[in-house]
This record gives sequence, C-alpha cells and structure tokens, in this order.
Amino acid sequence: MSDDGQTAATTGPHWANLPYHRGWLMDQANGLFDFFQYRAMNPKGGFFDLDDQGNPLGGANPVRGIHASARMVHCYSIGYLLGRPGSGDIIDHGMRYLWECHRDAEHGGYFWQVNDEGAADPNKQGYGHAFVLLAAASAKVAGHPLADRMLADITEVLETRFWEPKHGAIAEEFARDWSPIDGGGYRGQNSNMHLTEALMAAYEATGETAYLDKAESIADLVIRRSAGSVGFRVAEHFDPDWSIDKDYYHPDEMFRPAGTTPGHWLEWSRLVLQLWSLGGRKHAWMPEAAKALFVQSMSLGWDKQKGGFFYTLDWADKPAKVSKLWWPMCEAAGAAHFLNELLPADSFYEDSYRLIWGTIANRFIDHRNGGWHEELTEDMAPAHTLFPGKGDIYHALQACLIPLFPATGSLTSVIVEAEGRF
Repeated sequence: MSDDGQTAATTGPHWANLPYHRGWLMDQANGLFDFFQYRAMNPKGGFFDLDDQGNPLGGANPVRGIHASARMVHCYSIGYLLGRPGSGDIIDHGMRYLWECHRDAEHGGYFWQVNDEGAADPNKQGYGHAFVLLAAASAKVAGHPLADRMLADITEVLETRFWEPKHGAIAEEFARDWSPIDGGGYRGQNSNMHLTEALMAAYEATGETAYLDKAESIADLVIRRSAGSVGFRVAEHFDPDWSIDKDYYHPDEMFRPAGTTPGHWLEWSRLVLQLWSLGGRKHAWMPEAAKALFVQSMSLGWDKQKGGFFYTLDWADKPAKVSKLWWPMCEAAGAAHFLNELLPADSFYEDSYRLIWGTIANRFIDHRNGGWHEELTEDMAPAHTLFPGKGDIYHALQACLIPLFPATGSLTSVIVEAEGRF
C-alpha cells in the first residue's frame, strides 16, 4: 500500500502473525523502553519530560504532570510483566511520587501538576484521575505494595467526586477544595475515554464488575448515543447535560482541541472492541460502532496526499489543525489489529495496518536520536508547536505491544495470561 492509501487486496497472513514483524515490533518496544528508562527518572521525584535528544526539559524545578507520572508506572508495569530488568525501580519511583506528592492529603484527590515546592497546579482533573486508576491497576498486576491502597483511594475519589449517575460518566474538573471550575459547565469525552481504558484494567486486576459497569456506561453515552447521532464522529466537548457543543473553543489545543479528533475515533474503535470482548455481554452495537469509527477515521482523517492523520477536523469534515501527531498513528495501529483479530471481514483492516506501520517506520520513528517524533507538520517534517520534545512512552509502547498478544483485554492482563510463552 502507498502513502495515499491506495491499495490492491492484500493476500497472505496478517503481519501480526509473521515472526519477523513480531520481532521488529518488540525491537521498537525495547527502543522506547531504553529511551525513557535511562533518561526520564528525576532523582528528586517523578519524571522529566525529554527533548528530541533525550535530555531533560523544564529547568532546575520542572513541573511534573500527573498523567506523565501515571503513564510511566503503567508502561513499566508492562515491562516488569514482560521480564524487563530495572522496570521495578521505575514502578516504585512513580508510585511513591503519585502517592506522596500528587495526592492531596488534605482535601483528597490528586493534583494536576506538582514541582519540588508542592502543587504547581492544584486542580483536580478527571483526565489525570483516570490515569491514576490505570497506574494503580497495572501496578497491582505487577505486585507493587502501594497498589491496593492507591486503587482503593482513587476508586473512592472517582465514585464520590467525579461520577455522575444521572449521565453515567464523570464530570471534568474541580478546584483543590472540590468547588466547580468555571461554574462546572464543561463535560469532555477525552477524560471519559481514558477512564474507560482504566476501568477495564481495574476490572481485570480485581474482578470487581462495578468497574466494568461504569466502562460500559461511558461507552454507551459517548459512542452509541452521542457519536452514533452524528455519523460516528466522536464529539469532544459537551455541556453539563451531555449535549454536543460544536462551537466550543479552548486555547489548550493539546487536551481540548476544537472540532473533532480522528485519533480519538481510532482509540474508541479499539476500546469498544476490547469492551465487547471483555465484558461477556456482547452488546450488538459495539462491533458495528468499532468498524464505523475506524472506517470514518481512515476515510476522513487520513491525508491521502501526504500521509498521516490530520489532528482535527471541523464539523464539515474538513481538516482544521493539519499537524500530524504520533498518538493517532499509534491508536490506529492498535485499532486495526483488534479489528483484524476480532472482525476479519476483508483486507481493509490489514491494508490499513500495513499503511500505518509503514508511515510510522519512515516518518515518526527517530532513527537518529531514538524515540518517536511526537509531532510532524502537514508535510510530514518534525515540528514542535504542541509538543516540545519526547515526553511520553505510553501511546507508542502500547502500539508496539498490542499486536503481539490476543485482542482480548488490557496489556497487563493478556501478558499475564500469555506468560507461559516467554
């Protein structure tokens, strides 16, 4: 397949079943593990964001975001379960920082950003709390001694502070004392999407079905009802009653871009299939939604001339923010694999899988300095308008490892189930 997405029907086995491809993916995963393991740990606590060469960003007292700390715990829990030496130290470093520095011992919950002096941004974000749940669940599977306490704590905070039974999803954000921010008028799908991932991981780690019930509730709201009402374009922004706000604008384009984000369509495609596979309740809407989300993203979001996914589209399906980011590519690879494994209808998913990985290999992997370029221009050249360097292992690592295991659950769970193969 060429970069413009034109292809003949693929024949032969799926790449994910070929020994060479599987070895190549593990090599890429190990490269990511290496890049972050030996550079990102801040001896004062938490983790550095890194520049293109892998040097720390942020000066003498860098701010540590909660999602970055939690993602490192999650990823090196995966490394630990795979048998990667040194991963346990990363887990312990991150868990202690989350518990001792991000956790608000006075008011409860977890600060969005901290530095050496304390809370740099004391607000309580649903997005960050979702990743604390993911970190705690993953660390529990890896056997960390703090995991049960953190899992109980974050579960209570989500239940009592964020969860809105009326809607079956979480509210977005609060001040340190749990007063609403900006009147509490915003609801967002991004935090709820990542919470869905974390809830499934928590269910697998504990067997407690309440986590799975909440994951299904969020997916039903955000995908079946909301995305389904607009042709399976995933809306990002909502009012307090979960009506779509198509005119919403926020200057933080990293977390709240205007319009729609094809990368999230792809991420939901995989998560809905994982939920369908995991839950045992096999809701009929889920596979149809997963297929529609993936097809829409490839049809509307993929740049057929230059390759890569546009960061955002407007509500007329036209490219809005034309940067090409690494994480939609990662989510596309995972979604294509899940579709290949669970709903193998024709060659489209395999064709897409090969196109996506070819573009990642030639454009996004930094073969000179290590790691992946997190942002490219529309013309596929490295850029730094949204992301200053290489601050995140999470999306790329999961993209490399998901195709190596059965498409039945979270990586921590399927690695444990398959551990006899290693």
